[in-house]
Amino acid sequence: MRFMVLVKADADSEAGIPPGTELIEQMGRFNEQLAASGHLVQAAGLTPSATGARLVWSAGQPEPAVVDGPFAETKELVAGVWVLEGSSVEEIVELMRRAPNPQLRAGTIEIRPVSASL
Repeated sequence: MRFMVLVKADADSEAGIPPGTELIEQMGRFNEQLAASGHLVQAAGLTPSATGARLVWSAGQPEPAVVDGPFAETKELVAGVWVLEGSSVEEIVELMRRAPNPQLRAGTIEIRPVSASL
């Protein structure tokens, strides 16, 4: 089963401030461990929402409106993703508990199974 792990954005990620060298190095080692264990399918950071757009469908409207970034609510934004392979949400939770956080910063990671079909 595949899981999408969403790293929630914060003020720094939205400002385009990259993580520190220590975090990048630790995250690289963590991703290598995920790959070696067969869990890692893909991992990527995202650019700030200022570089993106949203399509918003309104009821009764056949075409969506295009809204250019940046988007105001960082608590609703994603700064990075992992796609992981695993047998259960609990397994992925245990893997992600080991994700590095050298500066002990506040943050949120959301884990959701990927639906096999739409």
